[in-house]
Amino acid sequence: MPESHIKLKKSAAYLSFWVGIGLFIVKVFAYFLTGSSAIFADALESVVHVLATAMALYSIILSTKPPDESHLYGHGNIEYFSAGVEGFFILLAAVSIIYTSVVKIFSGFEIQDLDYGTVLIAFAGFTNLFLGFFLVKRGEKTDSLALVADGKHVLTDSFTSFGVVTGLVLVLITGYKIIDPIVAIIVGFNIIFTGYKLIRESIGGLMNETDQKLLSRIVEILIENRKDHWIDIHQLRFWKSAEKVFIDFHLTLPYYFTIRESHEEEEKIESEIQKSIPTAQVKLHIDYCTDSLCKYCKYQECKVRKDGFREETVWDKKKLIGEALTLKAEEHKTLSL
Repeated sequence: MPESHIKLKKSAAYLSFWVGIGLFIVKVFAYFLTGSSAIFADALESVVHVLATAMALYSIILSTKPPDESHLYGHGNIEYFSAGVEGFFILLAAVSIIYTSVVKIFSGFEIQDLDYGTVLIAFAGFTNLFLGFFLVKRGEKTDSLALVADGKHVLTDSFTSFGVVTGLVLVLITGYKIIDPIVAIIVGFNIIFTGYKLIRESIGGLMNETDQKLLSRIVEILIENRKDHWIDIHQLRFWKSAEKVFIDFHLTLPYYFTIRESHEEEEKIESEIQKSIPTAQVKLHIDYCTDSLCKYCKYQECKVRKDGFREETVWDKKKLIGEALTLKAEEHKTLSL
């Protein structure tokens, strides 16, 4: 990873952590000032924000460490774990918010000084709005799931604050205090949705779930740079670890290509992929052609072919992630069972 990306990731994580602590203090002060359930809900989410941001900061510091003997592929997967922990914290906060608000509805409550509290929460909301967009943009720029997850959480915190402000303004206008815990419950359910999405994304990353957009981009690059002597590409696979993308596939070349020529093809392919995916690392398994592949081969310079080209092979996602052209129909059927 470029040193500049490491610095950008760490500086953004530190900024999120310290801003989170500052806004938590502001919201706690607003809660003790007003006694509002909605403000309590917002403050509780800020507790989660500080804990989750601390986890994100740790994961970013760890993920930027180079590979070592115990982690040959690096430490990038910690960012998926961090996003999952953040999602769990969010769900925990949501349940606490909903429970506390329901209890207040049935047991009674008092709120005061809502005008001052509303101003404080509005300030926190706008601060988090700008911070959240900044973190998401910085995370996308540096391919950091932890920063993107933290940014989305901060944006959720911002929307929560704006929802709370709306509820408090309604209480001030109408005088109906019951609006306050109802708004808190609505906020709680919204937070549950955000937590679920983060956990879902975390599990997908840890399980190496296929990123369909990235797969399409890799296939597109290979098709755009297809050479006549690339007789077949099959068993395309890839997985992500933080910003790194590990790609491997089988490439069938003429059997008389030397090891040096085959290695040069691998270097050319990796170079083309890295133009679009700079952090990609490509490893090829080189297969050699047989006479049965002549009918698929467009390499007119071949001097030893036994058959002319007569069968076009369409390269698409299904083909490139599938098996080699040499498999017979019976073998395809066996593999699908």
